[in-house]
Amino acid sequence: MEAGRQRQGRLWSNLKEVCDLLHIPAACSVTNEELLFQHVQFKTGQRIHTIGQPFDTLYIVNSGFLKTVLIDEFGNEQVLSFPMKGDMLGVDGIHTRHYSSEAVALSDCDLILLPFKKLTALGRVHLELENMMYGVMSRELVREQAMIGMLGALSAEARVARFLVALAERFAQMGYSSKLFNLRMTRHEIGSYLGLTLETVSRTLSAFNEIGLISVDQRTIGIKDPEALKTLRRLPPSRTRAKQLASAKTKGAESDAPAQLLAAL
Repeated sequence: MEAGRQRQGRLWSNLKEVCDLLHIPAACSVTNEELLFQHVQFKTGQRIHTIGQPFDTLYIVNSGFLKTVLIDEFGNEQVLSFPMKGDMLGVDGIHTRHYSSEAVALSDCDLILLPFKKLTALGRVHLELENMMYGVMSRELVREQAMIGMLGALSAEARVARFLVALAERFAQMGYSSKLFNLRMTRHEIGSYLGLTLETVSRTLSAFNEIGLISVDQRTIGIKDPEALKTLRRLPPSRTRAKQLASAKTKGAESDAPAQLLAAL
């Protein structure tokens, strides 16, 4: 069967295609080609699931970009993650059988539905599949723990730098350019995710652009010095940067300006 086959006017994928998307080995003992999982499309701004909604389905991102959020009693959002191709959504609903977060499409999306009852029934028969699915869920948890550790240990500038590096790496994994890409999320959403204000995110991106680490054109980001972004701890004050840039230009060493600035850290 070809990938993404049609049935009853809808798109479906078999288990091997789902495993490939999740970057896990296909379960060798599952040979039933009729075991298909339905695709569902969502438009930009649509909600995939809401907080408190009864849990019955896990979602795998086949294409598109999303955000997951918590919403307090005043309607304020706290961004938890930015799922993209190959990520699994809905795991937070397993414990209470109700989703504890809300998932929203940041672009047009194609998601694959994994009914939880169907998945658990398969797991009882095919133990290796169950173990691999646990591995996928653990991978999501490890990613969240890494984010929590970053928020507690890094400066505001370093948080934004690591975020851009991680995003670039994810784009590369999906086969897209890691050097030039569009931000699907707003600066406010990035700030919510990183524990920063909108103003801090905007100011930091402008500073990175100023010293040549990145280029910024509205939502289009060009990564010029990924290694510097990976190791950056903090930036010197704006006045110091201005003086150092002016000094570099005077000496005819514009290309070395970012290195000179970072060397001062």
